[in-house]
Amino acid sequence: MRKNKAQRGFTLIELMVVMVILGILAGLIVPRIMGRPEEARRMKAKVQIESIETALKLYKLDNGSYPTTEQGLQALVEPPSVGQLPKAWRKGGYLEKGKVPKDPWGHEYVYLCPGIHGDYDLSSYGSDGEPGGEGKDEDINSWELE
Repeated sequence: MRKNKAQRGFTLIELMVVMVILGILAGLIVPRIMGRPEEARRMKAKVQIESIETALKLYKLDNGSYPTTEQGLQALVEPPSVGQLPKAWRKGGYLEKGKVPKDPWGHEYVYLCPGIHGDYDLSSYGSDGEPGGEGKDEDINSWELE
């Protein structure tokens, strides 16, 4: 019985070769990624800060100013009830998932407006949750991001 060209498939050998190649690649790549968890956390914090900065800019476009320190980042997910009330707060808020993310170490981001380094300052204090530090404890600041 002849097989139609449309009924062709992979042989067991071909599948085994692909599995071996994938196994080799995983063996080379996974240890490199797994050996850098702190670097991955720092990169995630930078990405989150940039995302929050985008939300802050949208807030300012709608309302004419950034949320105050007193209103905090919570003003990005629910209308503030203190200080200068927003003129045109966007229904649904400015951040996805309707909540302010914590940094990769589980700490709150530090927000100051007006800021010392610009219109606002946004920081993660790193793994120790304290200002300053070196290495894995080094702060990640919005005004230092490229």
